[in-house]
Amino acid sequence: MLSDLYIFVSCFVMAAGGRIVYCAMRRFAALRQSADYPAPYTVVQETTERRSMGQRLSFRQYRAIDLAFFAFILCVAETLIIKGATIWYADQLYVVSAVGIVTTIVLIRWGAWAAVHAFLGGFVFCLASHASPQQYLIYCVGNLGSMLSLIWIRIFGKDRIAGSGFAAVSFGLGTLLCMQLGRALVAAALGTPLRQCPGFFTTDSLSLLFTGVVIWIARRLDGVFEDQKKYLLRVHEEEKKEKGGF
Repeated sequence: MLSDLYIFVSCFVMAAGGRIVYCAMRRFAALRQSADYPAPYTVVQETTERRSMGQRLSFRQYRAIDLAFFAFILCVAETLIIKGATIWYADQLYVVSAVGIVTTIVLIRWGAWAAVHAFLGGFVFCLASHASPQQYLIYCVGNLGSMLSLIWIRIFGKDRIAGSGFAAVSFGLGTLLCMQLGRALVAAALGTPLRQCPGFFTTDSLSLLFTGVVIWIARRLDGVFEDQKKYLLRVHEEEKKEKGGF
C-alpha cells in the first residue's frame, strides 16, 4: 500500500515538476526573445559593446548566465524531490531525479559544459540525502558517465537530435542510462558487490519516464533544446529580416 502511494506521489511530483520546468523554460525563452541579442561578430569574437542603455552581454557572459540558470533549476528540483522522498518515504526503493533532464538539455545547448551539471546533480543528491563519502564518489563521479552522450552528438549532430521528437527523447534516455552505468561502474570499483550494481538502474527507473516527458516538452519550446550559438545567430538573422536589414 505504501509502495503504491509512493509511486502515485512520485508521478504527481513528476507532473508538477515537469510543469514547473516547462513554465520556467518558456519564461526564459520569452525573456531571451525580447532581449537585445549579440550580433554575429559579437557572438563569434566574444566582444562587448557599450550602448546608451548599458553594456551588451558578451557570448561568455550569456553562457555563464544560462549555465547558472539551469544549475539553479537542478539544485532546487533535486533538493525538493530528495527531501520529500527521504522524509515521507524513506523506505521506498524508487527515486525520481531531475539531473538527467538538465544534463541532457545542457548537452545540446553547450556540449561538454553539461559535465558541471552532472557532477552538481550528484553532489546535491548526496548532500540532501546525507550520503556517505563513498556515495559522494559514486554519484558525483559516476554521473559523468553521461558525457558518453557527446559521442552521439559528434556522430549525429545536435540539429539532427533536436529536430526529431524520437531522437531527442532517445538521446535523453540514453544520457540517463549512461549516467546510471557510470554510477554502477564507480560503485563496483569501490568494492560494491556486482549483484547490487543493477540497483542503480532499477531504483532510478521512474526518472526515465520523467526525463522522456520533459525532454519531449522542452524540444517544442523555441531555442530551449538547441545549440545556443546557432540559436543566437538564427534569431539575429530573423530580426534583421523583420527590420528589413540585409
